Amino acid sequence: MRAGVAFTGAGISTECGIPDFRSPGGFWSRNRPISFDDFLASREARNEAWRRRFAMEAAFGGARPGRGHRALARGVERGRLTGVITQNIDGLHHASGVPAERLVELHGNSTYATCLNCGLRYELGWVRTRFEAAGGAAPDCATCGGPVKTASVSFGQAMPADEMRRARQMARSCDVFLAIGSSLVVFPAARLPLEARQAGATLVIINREPTEFDAMADLVLRVDIGDVLDNLFDSP
Repeated sequence: MRAGVAFTGAGISTECGIPDFRSPGGFWSRNRPISFDDFLASREARNEAWRRRFAMEAAFGGARPGRGHRALARGVERGRLTGVITQNIDGLHHASGVPAERLVELHGNSTYATCLNCGLRYELGWVRTRFEAAGGAAPDCATCGGPVKTASVSFGQAMPADEMRRARQMARSCDVFLAIGSSLVVFPAARLPLEARQAGATLVIINREPTEFDAMADLVLRVDIGDVLDNLFDSP
């Protein structure tokens, strides 16, 4: 395979026990998303956001990288992938061994938190200890008193400019763009396959359901993600 870039969505993590929250019957169909503006404005919204995060931690906190994650990490290690761009916030690509300089987490990472004022990083254990000690009240930053939030991008929150720049650079400079387990409906991330294709890359879509980009793809595969990536990156 020529120099490729992998772009992943929720489908790569479902075999790890993490559901696709956007699917019918999924988490977001049963819980109104908490917008970034609401998080900033309302103490109650911050309390609820952290309650949901710790509820998800209880259900999915033990998730480990699956076959697809490990296969992509091998692809990066062997130089067959120049990088991995992900829409996922589960941290599993990092846990699989993809180096930070080769990984773009477009929607951030929910496995740690930051202060929205001063940017100080907090581990979830610190947040949880104080959340539970306060009877379910979200803690504020110990340094500046600002709101502490998971390091993921919320509804209505601006996309990280540096990560978008890195992702677009990867997409425009690769030979092969692999869109894996993504419905390709969440913008601006979903523009990346189009940018790669317009720059001359071969576009391969691996997803169990049809996407609006299938017609312009060079190859569309409705196969098990773990199986196909295992085969692709185990070959010489």
